[in-house]
Amino acid sequence: MEPEDRPGGGEPPEPGGDPDSATNLGPCSRGFVPQKEIVYNKLLPYAERLDDESDLLLAQIKGNLGRAVQLQELWPGGLFWTRKLSTYIRLYGRKFSKEDHVLFIKLLYELVSIPKLEISMMQGFARLLINLLKKKELLSRDDLELPWRPLYDMVERILYSKTEHLGLNWFPNSSRPGLSSPKTIVLNVLHRCSVENVLKTLVKSCRPYFPEDATAEMLEEWRPLMCPFDVTMQKAITYFEIFLPTSLPPELHHKGFKLWFDELIGLWVSVQNLPQWEGQLVNLFARLATDNIGYIDWDPYVPKIFTRILRSLNLPVGSNQVLVPRFLTNAYDIGHAVVWITAMMGGPSKLVQKHLTGLFNSIASFYHPSNNGRWLNKLMKLLQRLPNSVVRRLHRERYKKASWLTPVPDSHKLTDQDVTDFVQCIIQPVLLAMFSKTGSLEAAQALQNLALMRPELVIPPVLERTYPALETLTEPHQLTATLSCVIGVARSLVSGGKWFPEGPTHMLPLLMRALPGVDPNDFSKCMITFQFIATFSTLVPLVDCSSVLQERNDLTEVEKELCSATAEFEDFVLQFMDRCFGLIESSTLEQTREETETEKMTHLESLVELGLSSTFSTILTQCSNEIFKVALQKVFNFAVSNIFETRVAGRMVADMCRAAVKCCPEESLKIFVPHCCSVITQLTINDDVLNEEELDKELLWNLQLLSEITRVDGKKLLPYKEELVKILHRTLHLTCKQGYTLSCNLLHHLLRSTTLIYPTEYCSVPGGFNKPPSEYFPIKDWGKPGDLWNLGIQWHVPSHEEITFAYYLLDSFLQPELIKLQLYANGEVEMSRDDVQQRLTIVHNCLIGSGNLLPPLKGEQITHLVPSMVSLEETKLYTGLDYDFSRENHREAIAKVIRKLLHHILDNSEDDTKSLFLIIKIIGDLLQFQGSHKHEFDSRWKSFNLVKKSMENRLQGKKQHIRALLIDRVMLQHELRTLTVEGCEYKKVHQDMIRDLLRLSTSSYGQVRNKAQQTFFTALGTYTFCCRDIIPLVLEFLQPDRQDVTQQQFKGALYCLLGNHSGVCLANLHDWDCIVQTWPAIVSSGLSKAMSLEKPSIVRLFDDLAEKIHRQYETIGLDFTVPQTCVAIGVLIQQSKYPSANQPLLSPEEIQLGIQRQQEKNAEALQNYENLVHTLLDCVDQRNLPWKFEHIGIGFLSLLLRDDRVLPLRAIKFFVQSLNHDAIVVRKMAISAVAGILKQLKRAHKKLSICPYEISTTPKPSCILAGDRPDNQWMHYDSKNIPRTKTEWESSCFVEKTHWGYYTWPQNMVVYAPVEEQPKLGRSREDMTEAEQIIFDHFSNPKFVEQLINFLSLEDRKGKDKFNPRRFCLFKGVFRNFDDAFLPVLKPHLERLVSDSHESTQRCVAEIIAGLIRGSKHWTFEKVERLWELLCPLLRTALCNITVETYNDWGTCIATSCESRDPRKLHWLFELLLESPLSGEGGSFVDACRLYVLQGGLAQQEWRVPELLHRLLKYLEPKLTQVYKNVRERIGSVLTYIFMIDVSLPNTAPTKSPRVPEFTARILEKLKPLMEVDEEIQNHVMEENGVGEEDERTQGIKLLKTILKWLMASAGRSFSTAVTEQLQLLPLFFKIAPVENDNSYDELKRDAKLCLSLMSQGLLYPQQVPLVLQVLKQTARSSSWHARYTVLTYLQTMVFYNLFTFLNNEEAVKDIRWLVISLLEDEQLEVREMAATTLSGLLQCNFLTMDGPMQIHFEQLCKTKLPKKRKRDPGTVGDTIPSAELVNRHAGVLGIGACILSSPYDVPTWMPQLLMNLSAHLNDPQPIEMTVKKTLSNFRRTHHDNWQEHKQQFTDDQLLVLTDLLVSPCYYA
Repeated sequence: MEPEDRPGGGEPPEPGGDPDSATNLGPCSRGFVPQKEIVYNKLLPYAERLDDESDLLLAQIKGNLGRAVQLQELWPGGLFWTRKLSTYIRLYGRKFSKEDHVLFIKLLYELVSIPKLEISMMQGFARLLINLLKKKELLSRDDLELPWRPLYDMVERILYSKTEHLGLNWFPNSSRPGLSSPKTIVLNVLHRCSVENVLKTLVKSCRPYFPEDATAEMLEEWRPLMCPFDVTMQKAITYFEIFLPTSLPPELHHKGFKLWFDELIGLWVSVQNLPQWEGQLVNLFARLATDNIGYIDWDPYVPKIFTRILRSLNLPVGSNQVLVPRFLTNAYDIGHAVVWITAMMGGPSKLVQKHLTGLFNSIASFYHPSNNGRWLNKLMKLLQRLPNSVVRRLHRERYKKASWLTPVPDSHKLTDQDVTDFVQCIIQPVLLAMFSKTGSLEAAQALQNLALMRPELVIPPVLERTYPALETLTEPHQLTATLSCVIGVARSLVSGGKWFPEGPTHMLPLLMRALPGVDPNDFSKCMITFQFIATFSTLVPLVDCSSVLQERNDLTEVEKELCSATAEFEDFVLQFMDRCFGLIESSTLEQTREETETEKMTHLESLVELGLSSTFSTILTQCSNEIFKVALQKVFNFAVSNIFETRVAGRMVADMCRAAVKCCPEESLKIFVPHCCSVITQLTINDDVLNEEELDKELLWNLQLLSEITRVDGKKLLPYKEELVKILHRTLHLTCKQGYTLSCNLLHHLLRSTTLIYPTEYCSVPGGFNKPPSEYFPIKDWGKPGDLWNLGIQWHVPSHEEITFAYYLLDSFLQPELIKLQLYANGEVEMSRDDVQQRLTIVHNCLIGSGNLLPPLKGEQITHLVPSMVSLEETKLYTGLDYDFSRENHREAIAKVIRKLLHHILDNSEDDTKSLFLIIKIIGDLLQFQGSHKHEFDSRWKSFNLVKKSMENRLQGKKQHIRALLIDRVMLQHELRTLTVEGCEYKKVHQDMIRDLLRLSTSSYGQVRNKAQQTFFTALGTYTFCCRDIIPLVLEFLQPDRQDVTQQQFKGALYCLLGNHSGVCLANLHDWDCIVQTWPAIVSSGLSKAMSLEKPSIVRLFDDLAEKIHRQYETIGLDFTVPQTCVAIGVLIQQSKYPSANQPLLSPEEIQLGIQRQQEKNAEALQNYENLVHTLLDCVDQRNLPWKFEHIGIGFLSLLLRDDRVLPLRAIKFFVQSLNHDAIVVRKMAISAVAGILKQLKRAHKKLSICPYEISTTPKPSCILAGDRPDNQWMHYDSKNIPRTKTEWESSCFVEKTHWGYYTWPQNMVVYAPVEEQPKLGRSREDMTEAEQIIFDHFSNPKFVEQLINFLSLEDRKGKDKFNPRRFCLFKGVFRNFDDAFLPVLKPHLERLVSDSHESTQRCVAEIIAGLIRGSKHWTFEKVERLWELLCPLLRTALCNITVETYNDWGTCIATSCESRDPRKLHWLFELLLESPLSGEGGSFVDACRLYVLQGGLAQQEWRVPELLHRLLKYLEPKLTQVYKNVRERIGSVLTYIFMIDVSLPNTAPTKSPRVPEFTARILEKLKPLMEVDEEIQNHVMEENGVGEEDERTQGIKLLKTILKWLMASAGRSFSTAVTEQLQLLPLFFKIAPVENDNSYDELKRDAKLCLSLMSQGLLYPQQVPLVLQVLKQTARSSSWHARYTVLTYLQTMVFYNLFTFLNNEEAVKDIRWLVISLLEDEQLEVREMAATTLSGLLQCNFLTMDGPMQIHFEQLCKTKLPKKRKRDPGTVGDTIPSAELVNRHAGVLGIGACILSSPYDVPTWMPQLLMNLSAHLNDPQPIEMTVKKTLSNFRRTHHDNWQEHKQQFTDDQLLVLTDLLVSPCYYA
């Protein structure tokens, strides 16, 4: 996504405007030119103070960040100040000089790539670095160069970690908003915070700055991985996709993409079966195309690209289709495909546009609303993304400011004609998609972008669909769909412009017709109508300009029309209000709800309320004065003449009144305030009212109205202050809760209106519309964007009087309450609960009303929590008010009283929960509230972005937003500043309050705990390091020896540790000091008195806690060293000028101290780590600790395994003993842990470099040649040169990894050094380290081993168990580290297990054997030989005992053993497996299993065992006529692997492994007898082997069955399909495949059909097309009609799946046309009908066009005269063979029918005539009559929906005939 797409973090893009305008003069005087500021800051009312503020902050950041790095203090100093830097960017944009920008980037780049850095820090630094690099136009390649290797090392270390699967490294993968700020929440959706995405985004951001030689280095590094049979291929392509730089300038292209383009595109073009990496290549090409438009000639590849994109949509085609599952999972990402298409458009040859038109023509009918399927989402996404992408490209070419990035050459820019062609090709599908089943959202977004480019082509058809939809009452979904689309094009419609001047004239008719949509009975219609009306009124001033017609005579026609139309505006506003009043009256609370006292509105009601009030307020804002006065009067009368209940209707009416008052406060307040005040005073004259429980409805309603209309500009309220204060005095102390709540609202709103800063108007033109028409002509402003430089925002900034008034209110209403509460808290007076609640409500409303006035709490800071040598001060931002310190700070007063009161209530009446709820709210607001709440801000930010999206002009960009939006954005910027509390200092006051919250969080009432915990978590997230202060207090509740903890407190404390889903999780802070306390406490709490495992809620809590810790834990660092390179940049940053950090440079002593501190810190971390392990072991060892807690503790211990530190000995001993624990959960954890420990103890093996060319004594090839070459021959398995003796073995050079050498050799090829240089084998116990001795002792102990084997051969979950890689790793580790020391103990067990055929014992032995074979990698020859002497008999026994349950496990075992091993080392195994796979002794099942196991082994060896593959093939070939189905299937699969290596990829040498062509030739020879016969082939082979020799045919049929299995197996697995060879088999399949869909067919026929279906979907190379057609033409002449029929079904799928390849070949199109048309005249009826279906399909996807010759041809055929009927004798049977004339005539009718059915959703010009021709044949003999009826009924079915439109195409006479036909009696005959 472009930065502009990312609302959250990115600051908005550049505003338009003159660069020399006054705003830009500032920087010169400050000594630096900022890179790019947030322009909205300049519009804040206190803008002039921001420069000094930002300079100060930047200087602090530079000074402290530089200092922290030099002192080697990554944490807390470094992290604290980098976080400050990201806040700085959020507040001011990139407001620093280019020099600083580069320094910051270099520093962070160094920090991110510190190898030992812990992951959470790495992510923090990476996010900031991404943010700094985000606007790449700010820094060119000359300003910045970044090396690529550090990033590669990091990605390799983290994404391809060798130790993560063993649990030695824990990486985060869940989203962690804990670290993020309000703004990045939006970003998190875009890149889920998983480490992988952060890393990929980081590489993407650094890519433009890689040095020019990077490409060559990368290719050298990753080419050797490109072995298509290996997983490394995926890795290589992934690396290419994310790393290869594509934005080099043209003069460097020879060092950039030209080095790899031909090679990779060649690979892409020749791969046929969609392996996973093909999609990643597409992503790479898409990026390449976008970055280098005009520098690459794509034309030769265009047909291939479009064919593959079309295939990738997975559309269902043809009569019976089977999808290859891999096509679904590996399909291309539509987003990237779209980018690729867009980048190739334009330029001199219009090839791409031609293909794009073809693409949409071929898939248009899938967009019709009646079609639905899983493919629909992709199609919709395609529609939505393409226009968006084209608009982005146009913006880049025509409007974007030029930067250092390569511009598009003029020859390849999109011309206006290109744009028009594009819009025309896509508009039809978009119009169909408007009514799609998935909703109209995608279509609306597409239309919005299309209308920006060509309004005259897009808007009229949308309006054509909208007007009828507004009229119809029966299809509401049509209305919602069309309205949402019109909203999308609204701006283009209203602004008209030269292309579409008549656009604006549609606005009034649309508005008037939309009014009935305000309908109380249909919620969704109501909402979309509100949105519709609001959108249009925002864009247009509602001013009556009809008078201008008399005054001016220079108007255009359209302007005249508009002027006269605007007279209707007043009418519209009043009608709208009537509709709203109707809506309100129908939604008053019914009596039933009144009694049940539901406090809140339902969700739907609140949405309607929101829609109504915002729409009404938009309309009034945009009204002229005259219209406003009428509306105001109307609303006033409505509000005053009725009395509403205050829950639903009352709220809506009050909202409408508020909207009116907001627009024109003076006039409106004049009528509202006196009225309400007098009514309220009247009704409260009598003092009895004050004590009534239920108040008069009228009083409540007027209070509600008054409290809402005071939410206006504070200055306008001052004249009424006496009356308002009087009302407050009367009503604040009403007894009735509803009454005093409304009165408190009034107080709250009065305070807010007078003390906050906010814009007072949002009109679409600055200064409003109240000028005389002679000076100001509103129509010119329709749809006009706001001008950023002259926004003229009217701010409300509190004046002196207002602030005085606010303090007066606080003194009058807050003080008395505080005094009373103080007395109550001291126990001096009694007070009822209701009274306490009422007073607290008043206090709370005062607090949230005046949050902006009251300075934050003060107090001494709590230091000692974290030592740091860098200052960690908080950032103070100015938010428009200077605090008045001369007055008393009410915040502190409230805090004092509330804390006293809280303690009083908790001690005396803890069950007064309602008061406690209020107190919790007040404490939360005392801590945080400064005028706006975070959640409100977040939701406003969201809705701002939604509105911006729906109305922005992406074509011109440059902030062409409407004025109201821009004002909103400035306001959000102001709120962001008030909410920014970055690194708040933790003071004594805060400490007290957080402790109070903790007390409340552990109180006895669940609801109180719940509310308190939420506030508690928010507070913890705000203050720096306060968690360290609180954790011990929380843990006190869990101490096992405390007697006084209740169960409620215990639960509360656990919840406090657990945290909420978005905040801090105390149990798991990434910091040793905290974990050392919390983890052991959680485990020991199992002994607490309050703990009861009977309570499910507590058990669940512990489960959640353990689960959350496991999910969120990431390995915490032990080493915090900062490399020297970082320190050097730190010095530069600290010295940089403008603004210069006024700090002295560090003295050598300080630096020395820093290094010393840092070493202490490392030592302390290590100490902590070991302490934690020991404490946890102590906890787990406690007696009578419940089992659950023991498991939790062991779980924690297993998280503490690391790859840079061996586990302490005691823990190793614990885990090894736990291998034989009673609980299976523990055993599983122990198996993983011991496998990890063995990895830690692994000794390093020495490697040395070799030169492959010397070994093979061949020269280095000049160009790239993959596959079997002379220089990699020596790595092949060759039975003549197998190392069978010690000397041969030791002189062999073993290469373990299978992919080395296939594509190219790496620069530095390393292999293991000879045995004598490796670590010593066969050590005695004395030679081992202590850790190894522990393991050695246990595994040498026969009792221990016996117990272990017994446990491992138990069943876990019946039928679900599989070969377990963890256990395999355990054994592999044991045999790797201790070579054959334990074989003697194990041997008897292995022999016993192998002969037991139980599933679980076999699995256990398979795991051990796999571990043995892989663990023996470095054993000496003698040991290996002894090992195989033991293993061979075992494996033979095992393979004889194989069962249904175990064959999978043995397959996995052998595959695992052979993975990444040199085949020459395993020659014993391969020879054993090849002995006799198909002996037939154990029956067919054992044979199939043996083949399966063999296949597992050979498949892992890929291309290195050609000799074995040849031997196997030779062995199998005579046995291909197997009778048994399971063996056949297995042979088919094995054949796939045998021929897998024979690939037709570019620059690949012919393989030494078996090749398909030679094999096929031999097969065809044997199938000859079947080819020659013509009759149908029946499967008459009995399923047992008859005695004696069968005839050739029967043999042939058996062979064919196996071949079918092979072809089916290879369809989804191999890389390239051997098309030419398969073609020779096609005629045979055509003959066999059945025509009807019937499952009772035998296997042969079903397979043939499936095989044809799969083959027809295959991807064809252009050169294969003629060959296929040759076969099809030949079969079409076949005597079997089944074959002719099947040719047609094959053709349908094949053509669609290779559409553009065929279209690109004119000969082929002609051939297909001839083929179909000639089969229309086939003598067999079924074939003719199928040919018609095929023709109709080909016409429909525009493969063939309906042209004159075709039409004439069919018409000629129709006119064939039929012979006269002969009278028959009643006795004779009618002749069944139709006459040639009838066939021809039928062919003509079928042809015409096909043409008609080929356009199911519209009526082309030629159709009426054809329908007439068809009707002439209604009375022809069968089968003609039947065909005509079918065609007509289908025509009727598909055209019925839009018949009104389609009727227009016919003349009256034609319509008469048609109506006659479609409803005639013959239709039902």
